[in-house]
Amino acid sequence: MPVRTAVLQDRSRNRGTAFTREQRAELGITGRLPAAVETLGEQAARAYEQLQDQPSDLHKYLYLNQVHDRNQVLYYKLLGDHLAELLPVVYDPTVGDAIQQWSADFRDSRAVYLSIDRPEDVEASFASLGLGADDADLIVVSDAQEILGIGDWGVNGTDISIGKLAVYTAAAGIDPDRVIAVNLDVGTDNEQLLNDPRYLGNRHARITGKRYDDFVARYLETAARLFPHALLHFEDFGPSHARRILVDNATRYRIFNDDMQGTGAIVMAAVFAALRVTGGRWAEQRLVVFGAGTAGTGMADQIHAAMLRDGATDGEAKSNIWLIDVHGLVTDDMGDLPDYQRVYARPKNEVGSWADGDLLTTIEHVRPTILIGTSTAHNAFTEAVVRALAKGTDRPILLPLSNPTSRIEVMPSDAVPWSGGRALIATGIPVPPVEYDGVAYVIGQANNALLYPGLGLGTIVSGARHVTDGMLLAAAEAVAGQVDVSKPGAGLLPPVDDLRASSATVAVAVAKTAVADGVATKSYDDLASAVRDAMWQPAYPEDLPADETGDRR
Repeated sequence: MPVRTAVLQDRSRNRGTAFTREQRAELGITGRLPAAVETLGEQAARAYEQLQDQPSDLHKYLYLNQVHDRNQVLYYKLLGDHLAELLPVVYDPTVGDAIQQWSADFRDSRAVYLSIDRPEDVEASFASLGLGADDADLIVVSDAQEILGIGDWGVNGTDISIGKLAVYTAAAGIDPDRVIAVNLDVGTDNEQLLNDPRYLGNRHARITGKRYDDFVARYLETAARLFPHALLHFEDFGPSHARRILVDNATRYRIFNDDMQGTGAIVMAAVFAALRVTGGRWAEQRLVVFGAGTAGTGMADQIHAAMLRDGATDGEAKSNIWLIDVHGLVTDDMGDLPDYQRVYARPKNEVGSWADGDLLTTIEHVRPTILIGTSTAHNAFTEAVVRALAKGTDRPILLPLSNPTSRIEVMPSDAVPWSGGRALIATGIPVPPVEYDGVAYVIGQANNALLYPGLGLGTIVSGARHVTDGMLLAAAEAVAGQVDVSKPGAGLLPPVDDLRASSATVAVAVAKTAVADGVATKSYDDLASAVRDAMWQPAYPEDLPADETGDRR
C-alpha cells in the first residue's frame, strides 16, 4: 500500500471525512474522500443513525467493530455519547453472542494470541507490537474458560479482552493506544468448537496441571518485564485457576481479577451504601453467600477485608461468614473442597445437624444481615426465605446478583413486598423501580463497569506496585458515595449514565489510598487534576497524524 494512503487504513490515525482539504493535500490523499468535510460530531451523528438501522444487538456489535477498525476516535466518540445504551452491546450480554460465532465471523484482530503449544513464542508475540517498556498501561488477558455464563469458548473468547478494554477507555479514558488484549489459548473442552472445521484455536482439550501453571507464569513474567508499568487484568478464568493465580501472584505483580476483586468490590459499594442506611458496622455484619464459586467467594473476601479494617480479628470475621454451594452449607468435613471455599468452611461440630438443611434453615439459624446470591438458581430466594431474612434483622441487605433475568434468585418486585419494604436491594441485572406502599424503590445494578475502569485509572495514575485491599475498598466507597441514600426508596448504587465522571471520582480515591498503603510510585500536588489530565479524550488532535517514520502523511 502506498505510504500516502496508509493513514486511511490506520484506525489510530484515520479521520475519514474529518480531514480538511488542506490536510488531504498535505497527506497526499486528495480525491480519496468525498468532497464534504465533517466535524467529529457530524460523523458520530451519522454513525449513530447507521447503528440504529441495525436489526439486532449482535448486528450493532459487528457494526461498532467495523467503526473501531477504521476510525478509533469516532468509535469512542460514538460509544461515549451513548455509553449507558451501548454498554450491553459492546460487552455483556451481546459479546457472548459474538463469541459463539467468532471463528466463523473472523476478519481481523486487535489481540495477541499466546499458544500453550508454543510457550517459546510468548516474548516474540509481544515484541511484534513494537511497543517499548513505557508504552503500555493495561493488559487484559483471558483463557476464556468461564465466560459470562456461557462457559468455555477457547480462542473465541478473545473478544472478552477486547470488550473489557473498550469499557476501560470509554468509561475512564484509558488511552486505547496504550492497551493490549491477550488470549491464552490453552485448548478447549468445548466439543462444539473441537468439531467445528472453522475453529481457529488449538484443537485439543484444555491443558491443566503443571504445564498450564508454567504457561501462566511465563505470561506473567514476560508481560511484567516487557511492560513494567502495566496493570495485568485477568478475566473469565475458570474457578480452578482464578483465585489461585490471584493469591499466588498478588504481591509479585500488578495484577487484578475483575471476576473476583471487581465483583467483590461492587458488592462492597452496595453494602457501604446500605450501612449508611442501617448505621451498622462492618465488623457486626453476618454474611451468607448462596452460590460459593469464585465470584461469590471473592465477595466474601472483600467483606472479610472490610471487617478486619473495622477492627475484627481474622477469626471473628470468618466466624461471621457462611457459604452455601450445591452440596449445602460449606463445612470442614466435606472432602475435596476447593481452596477458595476451604478458608470459610464452618466447623461441622459448630453448626450441628442444621448444616444439612436447606437455605431457609440456614437463614433461620444464622439470621444474616447480608444475603448474597451468585448461584444462578432462579427463584431460590423464595417468599419464605425473604420473610425469614426480614424477621432476623430490621433492614436486611439483599443482593440477588445472578444474571440474566432467567437466573436471578429473586425479582425485586417480589422481594420488596415480601420484606415489607425493609430489604435494601441491589441486583445483577437492570430492574425498573418497584412501587410499594406509596414509595418507588430504585433498584441499583451491581455493574462492575461502575468500579473497575476507575480502579484501573487510579492504579495507573498512582503507579501502584500492587492492587491492595485498601484500594478496592476505596473504590467501593467512592462508588457508594455517589448515591443519596437519605431519600425514601433510594438505590444503593448509581446509574451508569455518567461513567466518566464517576470513574474519575473512583480513580482519585484509589490513587490516594495507593499512597496511604505505601504502594504508589508517583505523587502529585493536585491529584484530581492529574486524573483528569490522564483521561484520553475521543477528539482529533490539532496536529496531523505521523506515520511510523515520523513524517506527517
